[in-house]
Amino acid sequence: MPHHLPPLNALRVFEVTARAASFTEAARELNLTHGAISRQIQLLEQALGQPLFRKEGQRMVATSHAKAFAREISAAFDHIADAATRYGKRVTSKVIRINAPATFAMRWLIPKLAEFRAEHQDVEVRISTALSNEPFLKGSFDMVIRRSPGDEMQFETQPLFQEWATVIVSPMLLKQQKLRKPADLAGATLLSTESRPGDWEQWLAIAGVGTLRPAQYLRFDHYFVTLQAIIDGMGVGIGTFPTLEGDRASGRIVTPFAKLRAPGDTYFCLVPRDSDKPRHLRVFQEWLVGMRELRPAMHARR
Repeated sequence: MPHHLPPLNALRVFEVTARAASFTEAARELNLTHGAISRQIQLLEQALGQPLFRKEGQRMVATSHAKAFAREISAAFDHIADAATRYGKRVTSKVIRINAPATFAMRWLIPKLAEFRAEHQDVEVRISTALSNEPFLKGSFDMVIRRSPGDEMQFETQPLFQEWATVIVSPMLLKQQKLRKPADLAGATLLSTESRPGDWEQWLAIAGVGTLRPAQYLRFDHYFVTLQAIIDGMGVGIGTFPTLEGDRASGRIVTPFAKLRAPGDTYFCLVPRDSDKPRHLRVFQEWLVGMRELRPAMHARR
């Protein structure tokens, strides 16, 4: 079906004007007259059937729906620019775009990237993050990391590692609240995450205290928020390893019951079958898979 697009030049002018929040600044950036900016905005307003700016004193201010529209247009232009860079004939840069869950990216992948960059200084790795309640795949990417193998008709799928889970707590809180046996958790505040339901129930069952009721439950929307609350000493949580191995090694968290482990999800590396697979992408993929073999073992200690 044909694309029903507004005038593209008018879109470009509108995106700059909304970002600059000034017709005058947009005219300066685009090397156009103030009148030319106004005409392009009017043309776009006619195509959309509604105004995009309103006059406040001597200034033209974008409406709320115009600001939202501008954000999406800006993202679309970024996508087009990225595609032009990647598929143009004079491409010289080596860029890998990775989309990964936020906690995995922040706690496991990013801390290890310095090692890859040291060996491959000509490769740029760009990371975007996804939340558990977002669509499975979103945006443009060369590789996706997910806790699901995905559709093998669309993706080359390779497992990275399987997580396991146990209780984690900040060293500060552990000094205040002794946790010598799982039943001691009855006097603690347990922190949980909406995007990871059942974590506590599974671990408590494995620990033999499935009927335990804590002093208080606190629930957060995303795991990286829960993790920060645990580090700050707000309560006790469930941690997943090896993803959080760096936090344990640095002393931000401790594992009072390290031998009591609940099985977790498996992370998979997904590469679209219909995309270009340059050598530097394969090198990164080999490095990423190799990291699972080199990760330090979790010691049964606090």
